[in-house]
Amino acid sequence: MQDLSRPTADPDAGRLAAVLDSAFLLLLAASLARYLTHHPGNPAVPWVLGLSGALAAAQLTGSRLLRTGAGRALGPLAVVVGLWVVLVLLAPSFAWCAVPLVYTALRALPARAAIPLVAALTALVVVAQARLAHGLDPIALLVPPAVAALAGAVFLYMERQSARQQALIDDLVRTRRELAATERREGTLAERERLAMEIHDTLAQGLSSQRMLLQAADRTWDADPSTARAHVRTAGAVAARNLAEARRFVHDLAPAELADGRTLEHALRALADRESAESGLPVRFHLDGTPVPLPAAAQAALLRIAQGALANVREHADASAAAITLSYLGDQAVLDIADDGLGFTPAGRDPDAGGGTGRGHGLPAMRARLRQLGGTLTIESTPGEGTVLSAAIPLEAP
Repeated sequence: MQDLSRPTADPDAGRLAAVLDSAFLLLLAASLARYLTHHPGNPAVPWVLGLSGALAAAQLTGSRLLRTGAGRALGPLAVVVGLWVVLVLLAPSFAWCAVPLVYTALRALPARAAIPLVAALTALVVVAQARLAHGLDPIALLVPPAVAALAGAVFLYMERQSARQQALIDDLVRTRRELAATERREGTLAERERLAMEIHDTLAQGLSSQRMLLQAADRTWDADPSTARAHVRTAGAVAARNLAEARRFVHDLAPAELADGRTLEHALRALADRESAESGLPVRFHLDGTPVPLPAAAQAALLRIAQGALANVREHADASAAAITLSYLGDQAVLDIADDGLGFTPAGRDPDAGGGTGRGHGLPAMRARLRQLGGTLTIESTPGEGTVLSAAIPLEAP
């Protein structure tokens, strides 16, 4: 029999129950054979035979019920112990069936209930052995308590160790679940940050450009219709490019400027030409050093940083010219965006915030992109003397 309070499909528990049942039935058969051999004509033989059969049936039935969880631990154990006690009182040779009963009691009951029961079983074994020896035998007096104490101590120690191990396993499972939940939350936050950066560097900047072009068209519509229509056509081109970016963004593809095998140098040069044509701000591109292949993530990050920096220049710097410089310096690629605009004090104002309100997302997004790639962002600016924004990415993965 095994503890019903902890029903389990553990194969080790099933094997232990089978061993206990087998040992009990073997000792029961041996005790019955000894009794029949020594007391062939005793009038209690029919009772002993009947009780032996009932005890065997009770052991097997109780063990099955406990193993399948179809009953309480106390009831089957009480039936088996009661039948065994009656048998021992009739025939002391059945006393050694108590050995598997001790393990059954320890396994099926809490320690505070199992220990008194084991002590009572041991005392009955001592009495039975004294009856068999027809007197006080030190061996019969000392061996059963010693065996019961040893078995109980070892079993309870293993049970406590098993409980501690189970507690550690439960704690580990709980920690793994919490870690998985934390990773999911971090993944969600990282994806939100990525979405915010992509939207800021693509759709938001495109919408800002369209707004400026349409405002310019509205101001010049009556006085210079051709210029106004040119602004509207440019706004339409910006909208078409934004639509393409949005579609690629939905499908999590690389920026359109880097599609079809185009290099970062080509994309930056096209960005400078497009910015010059659309905003009227002269932007030139310069390549310094020998280009080396960059990972797709690094190329996309540098392109988005250049787009964001030029948007800041267009909206806040009031500059007359700007320059994009891509430099390969052996161990890193450096992107510089310089303008001759109003400048600012880097420690006191974020030019992306629009008048210093602190609500901008551009510079934090740039830093986040570079941080993911092991890069750095540096800003040098002085009021009235322009601004240089420098983004450096190591050529080897951090």
